[in-house]
Amino acid sequence: MLSLGGVGAKSTKPSFVSYVTPEEIKLEKEPPKKEIHPDLLPGEVEFCSANPILKYTQDDLSQRGIFGTLFCTNFRITFISDEISQEETTKTFKNKLYGENDIPLMCVDHIYGVYDEKRKLITGGLVKNKYPSKMIFHCKDLRVFQFCLTYTKEEDAKRIFHGIAHHCLEEKSLKCVFAFSYTGTPSPEMQRKRETILFDSPEDWTQEMKRTKANCRLVTENENFDLSQRLPKYFVIPSALGDLFSYQGKGFPIWCWSHHSGCALFKASLPPVTQEDGDIQKHVDIMINAVAHNYLYSAKTEDLSESLPTIQDIQQSYNKFKQFFLIENSTDFWLSDMKWFSSLESSGWLDIIRQCLQKAVEVVECLEKENTNVLITEEDGTDLCCVISSLVQIMLDPYYRTLMGFQSLVQKEWVAGCHSFLDRCNHLHQKDKECHSPVFLLFLECVWQLVQQHSPAFQFSETYLTVLSDSVHVPVFSTFLFNSPHHRESVMKAESPLAQSSQLSCPTVWDWSVQFDSKAQNFFFNPLYSEKVKNERAVRKPHKLKHQRQLSLPSTAFKTPFKKGFFKDETESLKKMLRVKRLSRWIGSPDSSAAISREFYESWQQRPLDYHGLLLPCLDGLAVRVWMQRYLRWIPEVHILGGGSMAVITKIMDLLSQVQDLKRVLEHSRDSSQAAKLDHSPYIQHRLLSFGSSGRLSSSFPFSFSRNQSFKPIIPTGLMQCLMVTDSLASQEDEASSFVSLV
Repeated sequence: MLSLGGVGAKSTKPSFVSYVTPEEIKLEKEPPKKEIHPDLLPGEVEFCSANPILKYTQDDLSQRGIFGTLFCTNFRITFISDEISQEETTKTFKNKLYGENDIPLMCVDHIYGVYDEKRKLITGGLVKNKYPSKMIFHCKDLRVFQFCLTYTKEEDAKRIFHGIAHHCLEEKSLKCVFAFSYTGTPSPEMQRKRETILFDSPEDWTQEMKRTKANCRLVTENENFDLSQRLPKYFVIPSALGDLFSYQGKGFPIWCWSHHSGCALFKASLPPVTQEDGDIQKHVDIMINAVAHNYLYSAKTEDLSESLPTIQDIQQSYNKFKQFFLIENSTDFWLSDMKWFSSLESSGWLDIIRQCLQKAVEVVECLEKENTNVLITEEDGTDLCCVISSLVQIMLDPYYRTLMGFQSLVQKEWVAGCHSFLDRCNHLHQKDKECHSPVFLLFLECVWQLVQQHSPAFQFSETYLTVLSDSVHVPVFSTFLFNSPHHRESVMKAESPLAQSSQLSCPTVWDWSVQFDSKAQNFFFNPLYSEKVKNERAVRKPHKLKHQRQLSLPSTAFKTPFKKGFFKDETESLKKMLRVKRLSRWIGSPDSSAAISREFYESWQQRPLDYHGLLLPCLDGLAVRVWMQRYLRWIPEVHILGGGSMAVITKIMDLLSQVQDLKRVLEHSRDSSQAAKLDHSPYIQHRLLSFGSSGRLSSSFPFSFSRNQSFKPIIPTGLMQCLMVTDSLASQEDEASSFVSLV
């Protein structure tokens, strides 16, 4: 069961829940009328409600459930049971905005209606027809809800069905999103301490350039979006780039990050196709030359539109993939389990993740090994460019593996980088499916692969990534609500009640205190993180070639000492020589790229391990895995009670705590004044209190708890008979056991 508590659950008290079947309802008296209302958030308004509504449990086809009232507000769909819940009043990990029986309107993916035992997808055209006997909700966080309307008065059933369908499925204006009605006050903690860099000021960009020692130019001419509405207010470009007012603001090589050797990573959108072919090529040449001038006149370019799947391919693949985790009952689960692995593979989602990681490794190789500037491009420069540039920085820069560093990276490359969150996430339920694609989720999937393979290198946990993926669809925060900084500013100013003097202020998703208390936020941190101690020498210094700069230039250039104006006098002949070797497109075929990157990976593996240095993912065979916590947390059949990764981490944390206690005692006996200074990992101590006993945990923790009952997954009898496994299963088991013995 889901352990997220919320405002909707505050109106009930702890006790036992009685589960009934539709057959049993006829024997019961009509439930007493009670005035039940959800606890509303500041600015939340109740639209409609209906009672009695039967909420089915997700166990089997017996259709057992709980009676209660279903509400629809301008923020969520919420169900409050008529019975008194046995849920614990104090949970370690609960969301303050919505609970286990709440669905934010923006989180609704699809609604199905059951008409005469037939399930139909609810669309705008079907809303006007008669109401269904049952509504099935598929959520973007992969939860599934089923509500029966059979025992509800016809008028109430129609009202709640039409109300939910209208507010969840119909195209709407952005001003109807709850974020513009929410009146919660900003957290004093967030106002007092803001560590996440938002990259919404020249100072933020200057600080980042100074940190990475970038040799580029800060652009402030777009502060009022005079250059382009699809560009950030402030951005950084190569110093050699000239005119900025050409090509409608497209085609600028925008700086992402600088390597310690001096080379840098840039990204750009392609020039408008309306221009003449000759003009486009001329513009591309200017762009590449500007990038090459950043460091030793060396550059490699890559059009991601040609080497990676399109956003439509990403959308189609994910649609196939997520269906295997939207489980409505146990029978559906066991049916899908028969061909689960082959079905996942056929969806292509894991392969897309592998391709993105592979491309990022290729870029890393050019920066780290070849010390070459890299320019990645695509049509708009705000989708796959964001994915690859972000992954490259995480692999190369340990700062972006910290919690605050990662959040600053998302702000820089995605929010300030003009990723179209509103369109890609389909927050407004637009009918144009061409612009929908889970690109940001794809990025989080890739990061999860890195976290799984190199856990001690990351300060944040997989729980943090899971919650972040959920928060994209919570209509309270401004972070993932707009298509660009210009879009955000124009909408926020227009919707402000005092538009002439001020703007609306929505919280950012990084203010986690809006959703979780301090104890719950402890789960965002990785207890196994190998924190770099101050004044500690690195285990492995970056490998630098002293003669790298000389190898980047023709040997003839060093026969005589440099003369004043050498590059100016010899520029034409030098450029011709360098363009052949140093200005190039990507390595030809994918196979050759993979082979070369494989050599780079194997060479890196042979070096001493340094969690604060370069990180590369393993992409062989089964190395790319399913994000189990995100996709399986709502399926009780796969939960391992008292086991899973969280139980292992809890045991390790116990050991770490004991080691810290021993170290503290030893240091105190030697020099009590230095005891506090040597405790470099105080977060382990107070986070241990949040986990509790490992016997109560399950593999889906902290999203579910053990209910002090033993769960034994059993294939339903009807399904067993249908599959005729009496004799064939025995023979299959014999074959499997013989295969295992051979292995």
